[in-house]
Amino acid sequence: MKNRSSLASQGIIVPSPTRYRKLLRDTVLQLKGSAASEQTQAMILDQIMDEPHAERLILSWDSFLSFPTWAVTDAIYAFAGERSLAFTQIFPDIEAEFHLAIRNPATFLPGLQEKIVTKGQPEFLSTIDPTGLQWSSTISQIRSYNPNVELTVWCDEDTPLIWPEVLQAVAGPAEGTVLSDTDELLSRLMTADGLARMNAYSAAHPPVSIAQRRRIVTAFLEKFAIPDMLEMEFEVPGWSEELVADLTRRYLEDVERIKRIPGVRFLSA
Repeated sequence: MKNRSSLASQGIIVPSPTRYRKLLRDTVLQLKGSAASEQTQAMILDQIMDEPHAERLILSWDSFLSFPTWAVTDAIYAFAGERSLAFTQIFPDIEAEFHLAIRNPATFLPGLQEKIVTKGQPEFLSTIDPTGLQWSSTISQIRSYNPNVELTVWCDEDTPLIWPEVLQAVAGPAEGTVLSDTDELLSRLMTADGLARMNAYSAAHPPVSIAQRRRIVTAFLEKFAIPDMLEMEFEVPGWSEELVADLTRRYLEDVERIKRIPGVRFLSA
């Protein structure tokens, strides 16, 4: 959003989420899996963007695949394949790309439950077996329903280290384009003094590679991170430290499975 002007000069349009989230959700329900007519497509585009033309349109929402209440049943986003295909049918003649962050179920599930309970809905963790949940199943389903759609995946835990690469992947600008405010995420995780020192160090010693930049970020995060932002504390009845460790081990194994799924571009730290 903070690079809207510079991206627009390349035909990359980043509309305000308030203009499309409810609109696209309602359109998917109305289409029921069928392709939108040219008239419907024109109407939607007219509501989403002011520009007469776009080479690329970036649409983002953490509830595209499901609202939190139905995000986890016997699987993570059990209808991800069907849902993702339905969104491509809004613009059936336009090439689509998907970008998805995954997260360790040991923290994803408690975070999801917190959202649900906050909205006055009952907790759900007691009704599921967390050890049986795999992101690889979700991603394989998306690929099965959308075999020709490029899918980029990364671990949310790695986001502080790979955020510039995530922004580049999602935005898709011309090679050599420098995006601004790429350290905004770090500003939420690191003290102001620490971020200033890191930027000063990077200015004096410009990293010559992505790997070197990540080493610099890691070093400053270790020293200047805001503890409450990097450590998630939660209590789930019936969950032991052993279960959390087991879920984490299964998640790391699942990540390796995802990396081997054909057609998936995985952004690693």
